[in-house]
Amino acid sequence: MRVGLISDTHGLLRPEALAFLAGADHIVHGGDIGGPEILERLAAVAPLTVVRGNNDTAPWARAIPETVRVDFGSVALYAIHDLKLLDIDPRAAGVRIVVSGHSHRPACVERDGVLYVNPGSAGRRRFSLPIAAGELIIDGDAVRARLVTLIP
Repeated sequence: MRVGLISDTHGLLRPEALAFLAGADHIVHGGDIGGPEILERLAAVAPLTVVRGNNDTAPWARAIPETVRVDFGSVALYAIHDLKLLDIDPRAAGVRIVVSGHSHRPACVERDGVLYVNPGSAGRRRFSLPIAAGELIIDGDAVRARLVTLIP
C-alpha cells in the first residue's frame, strides 16, 4: 500500500505535488490546508485523511479534527499538525507512524519503534526550505518512508 503524505499547502496545490501523489492508495494531509478546494482535489486522487492546522481557522475547517488515527491493516498511523502538541504516547497506543506538519521542514526519524514523518511543505515556500512531500510504503507490518523534494 502506498500512502501519500502532504502538508502545509496553505491554499496552493502545486502540479508537482499532484503528480507525485498520483497512484497513491490513500493520502494523509498534515494540516494548514488553506481551503476546501485543496481537499476536493486531493480526494479525487485517493481516499483522504486530514487534520486541521493552526491556520485552518475559517468556518469550512471547523469539522476537521485536530488529530486522527487511521489503521492500514495492522499498522496504525496518527496524524497531528504540530508535533509539539502530541497528546498521546504513540508506542503505548499501538501507533507505528506519526505524521505531522507545521514546521515546513521535511523530516523522518524513528524513535522507540515509532516512525515520525513530516513531509514538509508542498505549498507556499517558507524561508529557504524545499517544497516537499512524502510517501509511506506499507507491506504487512513493514513500513518504509520516503521524502521527496518537489522543488529545491
